[in-house]
Amino acid sequence: MNNKLQIGDKLQIHCYKHNGRLHQLCDEAIVLYFDEEKLIVANNRAKLTESDGRSYHAKEPAILYFYKKHWFNVIGQLKECGLFYYCNIATPYIIDNNIIKYIDYDLDLRVFPDGGFKILDYNEYNYHRKLMNYSKEIQMIIKSELSKLIEMKKKNEGPFAKGDVKKYYSIYQNLIK
Repeated sequence: MNNKLQIGDKLQIHCYKHNGRLHQLCDEAIVLYFDEEKLIVANNRAKLTESDGRSYHAKEPAILYFYKKHWFNVIGQLKECGLFYYCNIATPYIIDNNIIKYIDYDLDLRVFPDGGFKILDYNEYNYHRKLMNYSKEIQMIIKSELSKLIEMKKKNEGPFAKGDVKKYYSIYQNLIK
């Protein structure tokens, strides 16, 4: 479907859980860049809707990186107090009917403006791993991809490279003018 994708297209984002249930919707993702490896989109104060129907707006602009071959996605959050990252361990994305879709596997990596980071949601991962019967293969992929993500952060590569999020935010600002 990427062959029909164009810079400036407006997509939605749907996050699912392993059991196929919709977990969260995001109403807006403007395409900034794509190639055979990744898709980069942006939004500002996007409306998020949870599976229980609650909805709210994000408090800041975000640049989102989705990958074709990695089991994670990265959200650069441009907060007033600095650049934060929220990284989801999740399947590679697909695009279906102008919707970016992926399955979330609970573990998250939070990266702070000072470069420090923390792995989040081990309890949620362990609960869902048992409840939804994650296969040994998926568990190994999750562990391996979390390690790759941390290594990427430590080397300041990809979205963690100095100035990368701000470069794409500038592209986003020009597109929405």
